[in-house]
Amino acid sequence: MTTIFANLQAVKARIAAACAAAGRDAATVKLLAVSKTWPAGCVREAAEAGQRAFGESYVQEALPKLAALADLALEWHFIGPLQSNKTRLVAENFAWVHSVDREKIATRLSEQRPAHLPPLNVCLEVNLSGEASKSGCAPEEALALARCVAALPRLRLRGLMTIPEPTPDSALARRRFAALRELCERLQAEGLALDTLSMGMSNDLEAAILEGATIVRVGTAIFGERVKP
Repeated sequence: MTTIFANLQAVKARIAAACAAAGRDAATVKLLAVSKTWPAGCVREAAEAGQRAFGESYVQEALPKLAALADLALEWHFIGPLQSNKTRLVAENFAWVHSVDREKIATRLSEQRPAHLPPLNVCLEVNLSGEASKSGCAPEEALALARCVAALPRLRLRGLMTIPEPTPDSALARRRFAALRELCERLQAEGLALDTLSMGMSNDLEAAILEGATIVRVGTAIFGERVKP
């Protein structure tokens, strides 16, 4: 049994336990293995252990990895900050983007999504804590941005994503995740068909699941401590 295999099983057990505590079916939470900075061999190892969805944050690092693993039926999610000059590469190569935070990026992704591919699944990144160093739209901007994205032809608006500031306080973490869930519910009440809450990582996935996460983004707990690119 490899370390990655064992780590994956441990993370899946954590997800199952958190779902049980929340009275949820574990099938309602998708595990996104965050493979940024990790080589293709590690991704292949995780895939051999049954993992199918992987998250990348750096376009130039991701593309050779996608090519090296093209023989596998994997689902690739772009989860990092997205610059205008990288939108075409993301639109052409990824199934999901979790980090749309402004209209210009959404419009470019829609225009550049190849017609032979299904619509690009999109989550809006929301900056709940108002940290200047973080990307993401402000909560009060989310409704207008969501309406814009929902109207674009080559995109499918799925939901919301957030990366709250790290905290050892599980109650504070839950409040942050609850705020995203409540925002999602407000957008749903405005007629937007959202089904995804991308929130929770290695250290706080339990709190996120208790507050309704449908995708948890886990890197360190699967692959180990990350080496900075």
